[in-house]
Amino acid sequence: MPFVNLQLVTGLCVATLNWKQRLMKSSAPSSARYSFVAIVLHWVLALAILSAFVVGVYVEDLPLSPAKLKIINWHKWAGVTILFLSALRLVWRLTHRPPALPASIEQAMPGWQRAAYHGTHHLMYALFFIVPLMGWAYSSAKGFPIVWFGVWPLPDLVSPNPDLAKVLKELHELSALGLMGLVGLHVAAALKHQFVDRDGLLDRMRPGR
Repeated sequence: MPFVNLQLVTGLCVATLNWKQRLMKSSAPSSARYSFVAIVLHWVLALAILSAFVVGVYVEDLPLSPAKLKIINWHKWAGVTILFLSALRLVWRLTHRPPALPASIEQAMPGWQRAAYHGTHHLMYALFFIVPLMGWAYSSAKGFPIVWFGVWPLPDLVSPNPDLAKVLKELHELSALGLMGLVGLHVAAALKHQFVDRDGLLDRMRPGR
């Protein structure tokens, strides 16, 4: 009888250990990856920002025409959409804690690289708001209210002012170039982790996995 009890206790211990191991394995992917909503917002926002930047550069040198005005409106609508998506993404990030860097990766990073990693993310988030807000204010200063998708009139951020419009245009363009520079650094770092370090860091934000 004591032998049977010992077998029972041993079996329960083994079963408990196996259950804990399975639980840890099943929870590891979800804790290592961003949530589905975060992944969708990341890629939709990335596509919107790149598209808006390309359109903004393209339309700058076009001669004044009805087609140019239409493209400018598309650019403005995209900017307001980016502002909305950025706010949504920030709220989601604040209410759903993103996964921390894997300990092995963070420990392998030099101090300056960790600082650059966090600093780049913070600056990009700031510019997600600064760039479209500067564009919105510039449109207001030029005396052209924004009607989002031709349906929703948006309030002017500033009163019409030609001198202020010149300053806001410069700020909008410079902040957009700064954002693109940070995006380039972000992409370069992601590719380095994927193809040089081969640490799988990119898989945390890769869709469809």
